[in-house]
Amino acid sequence: MAFLLLLGMLTACAAVPQDLSGKTFTFPQQTSTAHVRLTTSKQDFSAVTVCLRFFTDLRRDHSLFSLATPSNDNDFLIFKSGANDEIDLYIRGNHARFGGQEYKLNMWQSICSTWNSASGVAQLWLDGKPSSRKFFSSGSNIRGPIIMVLGQEQDSHGGAFDINQSLVGMTSDVHMWDYILSPCEIHNYVDELNFTPGNVLNWRMLDFQIVGRVLIEDKQKICY
Repeated sequence: MAFLLLLGMLTACAAVPQDLSGKTFTFPQQTSTAHVRLTTSKQDFSAVTVCLRFFTDLRRDHSLFSLATPSNDNDFLIFKSGANDEIDLYIRGNHARFGGQEYKLNMWQSICSTWNSASGVAQLWLDGKPSSRKFFSSGSNIRGPIIMVLGQEQDSHGGAFDINQSLVGMTSDVHMWDYILSPCEIHNYVDELNFTPGNVLNWRMLDFQIVGRVLIEDKQKICY
């Protein structure tokens, strides 16, 4: 028994980041359990940029990216609110709604969001189109231990998932930086041109754990 326990610990420690180029995480059903937990050694953020691509047909609430700390389950949350053209950001527990977003069903879209603690200002970019800039929180960093989740929205540190906020669809090309990307860098990401991969989360070297029914699949290409 002791040998098996040691072997399990060594296997867990030996996990290496994976290159997910050309791949997607597929969340094929509504659930309150299935998710992907993302891992990083970085635990203190004075600035954040998160970019990812998603595909869904959901008209209800659903989470696109959830970062929680013990003191705040909404330390950095990208959340689609209902069937309207609005996307919610929660940063350091503060909330703002970004209207006029062309959120399309059954199409791949790119979303990026930025924030820095010096100004307290955040911005949303959907398919390379910038939102207005809005104040959230200044003078206080996001500090760990952090838990980052795809597919669910954390209502507590690492859990309390709500089935009615789960993602059904696909997520790909997840990157995170500990600084603000310039508009040109965001456009390079959106257009899948050369860009500097995330130095916190890098889709080409992603450290993650899958919980429940989440598939890693080839990203489908439409042939004409």
